Amino acid sequence: MNTVEEHKQEKHPLDVIEDVKEYAEEGLSFEEIEARAGGGEWERLKWAGMYSHGRKPGYFMMRTKVPGGYLTPEQAEVVGEVAEDYAVAPEEYGGEDQNPIWGDAFMDVTTRQDVQMHWIRVEDVPEIWDTYDAVDLTTIQGCGDGARNVLGCPAAGLDDHECFDAQPVIDAVSEYFTGNREYANLPRKFKMTITGCKHDCGQSQINDVGMTPARKEVNGEEIYGFHCKVGGGLSDGPRMATQMDVFVPPGDAVEFCRAIAQTFKELGDRNNRGVCRMRYLVEQLGTDEFEQAVRRRCEVDLPDAGVDLTEGYTGDHVGVHDQKEDGLKYVGFNVIAGRMGGDEFAEAARAAKKYGTEDASIRLATDQNFLITHVPEENVGDLLNEPFARKYEPDPGPFSRGAVGCTGSEFCNYGIIETKNRVYRWAKALDRRIDTPDDLDVVRMHMSGCSASCAQPQIADIGFRGETVTLDEGEARSASERSSGEGTEPRDPEGTTNEEGDNIVEGMDFGLGGSLGSDNEFLDWVENAVPASAVIPAIEQLFEAYVDEREEGERFYEWTRRVGNNRLRKVMQRADANVSGGVAHGD
Repeated sequence: MNTVEEHKQEKHPLDVIEDVKEYAEEGLSFEEIEARAGGGEWERLKWAGMYSHGRKPGYFMMRTKVPGGYLTPEQAEVVGEVAEDYAVAPEEYGGEDQNPIWGDAFMDVTTRQDVQMHWIRVEDVPEIWDTYDAVDLTTIQGCGDGARNVLGCPAAGLDDHECFDAQPVIDAVSEYFTGNREYANLPRKFKMTITGCKHDCGQSQINDVGMTPARKEVNGEEIYGFHCKVGGGLSDGPRMATQMDVFVPPGDAVEFCRAIAQTFKELGDRNNRGVCRMRYLVEQLGTDEFEQAVRRRCEVDLPDAGVDLTEGYTGDHVGVHDQKEDGLKYVGFNVIAGRMGGDEFAEAARAAKKYGTEDASIRLATDQNFLITHVPEENVGDLLNEPFARKYEPDPGPFSRGAVGCTGSEFCNYGIIETKNRVYRWAKALDRRIDTPDDLDVVRMHMSGCSASCAQPQIADIGFRGETVTLDEGEARSASERSSGEGTEPRDPEGTTNEEGDNIVEGMDFGLGGSLGSDNEFLDWVENAVPASAVIPAIEQLFEAYVDEREEGERFYEWTRRVGNNRLRKVMQRADANVSGGVAHGD
């Protein structure tokens, strides 16, 4: 067994929940926690939804699960208020000025429809949990080797492009797995998405389990249910999910997901942590044999597949949209990189109550944005005039609309480069500097601070994964000079060297051409070890060529695939910047 498995054998990871309450009551420091429970406690704490901040000792990131991204206004207001009250940086880390863009007491909407908060102290956690319990929210199993937050279409029940509303199924599956000791110790994280939407908003192609709408005649009756893809995922060794030959009636969805979890639990690798995700098991067995293993463990007979109803992929829901009910709208707000103030999210929740009907809700989306639903048409103007709405506008520029960023080195133990501030600055700068075609409403630019792919760069038009880059002395000086230009800040690490004086700057691998949907492909990593200061000039060159050469209606990712990587490299190298001169630090 690997070390993490040994930690889970020492103590069931869900037992850490009671430990947290003891640590809080006794006011234990990190050193005292480790002395009492051992180094494995930092791993087990993930089952409480808590990651220790390795870069900010003594504080946690806390993750709130939001199944299907659905929040009532009351729940959303509590989330915002918890961020405002508890996600507060101490003075030694900058206090209210900790971050040059967002300041303090902010929250992050994630690509898995969760909410993450930083600077959480262990002594505050029981009080946060009590506050959450009152509105039926939880952080339990927000992290760790079990069922993560179950994804769904953020417009479930709203749009006429769905076959049926799958939110009740999402809730049932989430409730079954959350706190279930039998399935809380899997070989690795277990990611599910369930949707009744024809446009696959829940990203079935990159999840361990992806359930999408289908129709079949069962016992002489035409019914709606699900088809299922399995074994998708990103990070190192990305894989598109493959289709099982099953039809799952909604009433059997919980048992079906349990049987998949059971299969993964019994057959998944617990030795090599690097290859223990479920996609490696599906690849090893083959989809057909994996399906038979699931059927043997499933307590209901599963019919073969019926008629698939998925028609495409919708990447976001930004903008003002009609609901199925006459006279009602939902509004998708653009949150660049998913970060906003807790007070602003609470304002949005109060606005949902003020301008929406009694069915109003807040929905979190996989592109790190959020929706307010059930707004009578006559109230839309007043809603859009609220201060938060003017800031998180529903009609952004294409780069702002498609910008996604992970936590990055600011807080994450694995992050190599800073991401959130950079994504925000770059999206704003690119919208100012590049004239995109009128029919190109979004450019998906995703930045991960390392190879873990939390920002899903492999499915983006333009994807980045962070690394440090070594330059020669002349190039380092040029990068430093460029770092004070438009879209950057004087203290931006793009133009810095490390403390030893080496010419090492933050940089990234630069990928192009990813997408989900009927023409799904992972992007190609076209250039490696690109200094961050060279990225915007390279993107400008790419879009100059794209605008000149595109065929009618051709999307940016389609153009990059058509022209090929060699041509793309040559275009990028036209930039007055060191696009190809860096070397990954350590190579």
